[in-house]
Amino acid sequence: MPKGYWIGRVDVDDPETYMAYVAANASAFAKYKARFLVRGGEHRIAEGTARARNVVIEFPSYADALACYDSPEYQAAKAIRDPVSEGDLIIIEGYED
Repeated sequence: MPKGYWIGRVDVDDPETYMAYVAANASAFAKYKARFLVRGGEHRIAEGTARARNVVIEFPSYADALACYDSPEYQAAKAIRDPVSEGDLIIIEGYED
């Protein structure tokens, strides 16, 4: 079964409130066995546009990635993030040979 991924790009207007979102999302990510592959870090815009913060999160399956996003735990955390940031998030199934 292919893994699932969240690929997020975020601009943050209020870093202090955003850190409350980071703390709040930990329970959802633990529940669905999420693993951060990219969490901020230096980056270069090679093509197109970017946002200030980039994140890639791996889940055991695409179904887990979807379930985490839809979970009450994550939606509660997202409610903290939404007023203080603007971003893009895709949930995508990984590739298997």
